Amino acid sequence: MARIKRAVNAQKKKRKVMKLAKGYWGAKSKQYRAATEQVRRSLRYAYIGRKLRKRDFRRLWITRINAAARLSGMSYSAFMGGLKKANITVNRKMLADLAVNDTAAFARLVELAKNA
Repeated sequence: MARIKRAVNAQKKKRKVMKLAKGYWGAKSKQYRAATEQVRRSLRYAYIGRKLRKRDFRRLWITRINAAARLSGMSYSAFMGGLKKANITVNRKMLADLAVNDTAAFARLVELAKNA
């Protein structure tokens, strides 16, 4: 059986890693061994970051809704409970957007939540 040499494939693999490592500081952008470690780590951080971004945005929206609801004299939990009882289904992203950009509409939602 013939011996398989990895010349071309090894170069492709190396080129791919070095391209991903472009812009890193010091040896991490010059040396293959250091670059592979850093690229692997960076890709893992990027994956984790994509999950964390969803949590962070939800936390931000809840904070904004809570602040706007308290200006209208209502807590976040009471506001969300009131909306649920009134059968109003608006997601937190839209509620936060209303709280920031359209305070009149948000105030009407607060009134509906209070009455429910």
